[in-house]
Amino acid sequence: MNQVYNPGCALLLYKPEYAEKIVDFLRRELGDIALHTICCRHDPKLPTNTKIINTCAGCDKRFSTLYDGITTESLWEILAKRDTFPFPNYNGLKLTVHDACPIRTKSQVHDAIRTLLKKMNIEVIEAPNNRTNSICCGDSFYPEIPLNAVHKMMKKRADTMPCEDVCVYCVSCIKSMHIGGKKPRYILDLLFNQETDPQVYDTVEWHEMLQKFIDEH
Repeated sequence: MNQVYNPGCALLLYKPEYAEKIVDFLRRELGDIALHTICCRHDPKLPTNTKIINTCAGCDKRFSTLYDGITTESLWEILAKRDTFPFPNYNGLKLTVHDACPIRTKSQVHDAIRTLLKKMNIEVIEAPNNRTNSICCGDSFYPEIPLNAVHKMMKKRADTMPCEDVCVYCVSCIKSMHIGGKKPRYILDLLFNQETDPQVYDTVEWHEMLQKFIDEH
């Protein structure tokens, strides 16, 4: 089976240096893995029987449903099965997980995220709506509803998080949790022992950046 790693447009905008770090690790663990940077909204131009390893929940959903001969697996599932990654120790940090809505039905991803947090000595305090019952952070509703309504949804979702620190595994969720008043902790930042920086979190500007990147890739 041909295997490639797809970091996703949002990650390449957020911290592109992670893509090379991840693909280097995957090559050590799995062998020949190519870096794939064609956006999931375009034909991936990959041979039949290709597995795409994803960090983005939206990419996982689109690649697995829109294109024939393509299967997907999240990076989180791969990392959760291994002890060879240099997991940092957060000494019992308590946080809540916001599960990304595009993979709401994928319990194996929810399990993997929590396994990774456990490997980093992080305690999860679950939100009332989690895993398969997770609620959208609000970002997916832009631009279908007015911007102020989107921001109200972000605040409403963030308010359901019992901890100030909220682990997310979608870059857009970083922006939403920040707008909602919580401290987002992106899973890759946790894994690489880095702070999560919301960077551009103006909803309109962020989506314009994403669209430009999508059109170019």
